[in-house]
Amino acid sequence: MELTATIMKPVLYSCLLFSFWLLSFLSFCEAADRQGEILHKLLTSGRSEKSRISSSPDEIDALPGQPDGVDFDQYAGYVTVDQKAGRALFYYLVESPPNSSSNNPLILSLNGGPGCSSLGYGAMSELGPFRVNSDGQTLFRNDFAWNNVANVIFLESPAGVGFSYSNTSSDYDNAGDTTTAIDTYTFLVNWLERFTQYKSRAFFIAGESYAGHYVPQLASTILYNNENTNQTVINLKGIAVGNGLLDEAITLRGIYDNFWTHALNSDETYKGIHKYCDFANDTVSEKCFDFTGQADDEIGDIDIYNIYAAICLDSSLKNGSHGSVHDFDPCTDYFVENYLNIPEVQNALHANQTEWTHCSGDKDGRVPVAATRYSLNVLKLGVKKGWHAWYSEKEVGGYVVKEDWHWLQ
Repeated sequence: MELTATIMKPVLYSCLLFSFWLLSFLSFCEAADRQGEILHKLLTSGRSEKSRISSSPDEIDALPGQPDGVDFDQYAGYVTVDQKAGRALFYYLVESPPNSSSNNPLILSLNGGPGCSSLGYGAMSELGPFRVNSDGQTLFRNDFAWNNVANVIFLESPAGVGFSYSNTSSDYDNAGDTTTAIDTYTFLVNWLERFTQYKSRAFFIAGESYAGHYVPQLASTILYNNENTNQTVINLKGIAVGNGLLDEAITLRGIYDNFWTHALNSDETYKGIHKYCDFANDTVSEKCFDFTGQADDEIGDIDIYNIYAAICLDSSLKNGSHGSVHDFDPCTDYFVENYLNIPEVQNALHANQTEWTHCSGDKDGRVPVAATRYSLNVLKLGVKKGWHAWYSEKEVGGYVVKEDWHWLQ
């Protein structure tokens, strides 16, 4: 795994607290002609704004196989981040429905890897408006999509991920955290010139896994350039990182501790790893290599990202089956990959015709809660309110600790 960034305290912490705003309805008590005049102005204004935005060549008419009743706008396309190298990043924007607040924030959603697609994972498997049915050709709605309360950009970054590309092949070999932060910042500046209505909108960055590097580094780049350059000021309000990879040594220690505490490894293997493995050292001893290999063998064939979930035993496409966000299909990755490789889908997304490929909580074995706790301890933020449960509809939804300047859960 690439680790070109040094450990750094996040420059900004924020909790994304979303709520619904009810639209207030106008009631007119004046004469009918006055009502007509006001209504005409409102409708004319609305059409003018809508036509201005809809004129974008990036607007998606409809995604192939999308369900009926889609009431929000979608955009997709490329933004050049390096003209000379011919490097461009692919994005997918889903706006809030028209009955939502016109002031809903703008969120940039980043996945990890490094090298995994935010379109395939973030948009199509996690928090986007659609999921792919098991036929690999049609979509169903995600009732819990983030665009219910925000306008969300899913960005495939760095170049070489998903539909993003560079005409300079050496860019793929030289990619790193610093380049990724600069390219993503350049993407945002150029993208805001294309979607000027979002320039003053509250902006958040959210990510998971290796985005534990991407998110704080991008935030730092934005804050620096806001103060020291004449570039567009990005109205950054906060960041959110879920199961973030902040440091490889800490994460590896957390992984094997998590295996043992969940009865996936034997006591002998666990003790051997603690005795012979110094994950902070770039050189791995032969004994450490043996015990970590033994640990990997002992866990068997499970989903390392959700150790209690079923695994995909039959990845073949199935007609007539309709998915549900309440019943996650472990073969989803195969359905998504098939869908995003359909030529009509790539055309609808304004993407180049190409072969598209993909690349926590304590059920996530790759960046488990143990590793997250170790990382937070390194930051030494100080506790304002100790570990306690939080509730959703009178049931425990998880556990949280309140630390200085932010919430962590």
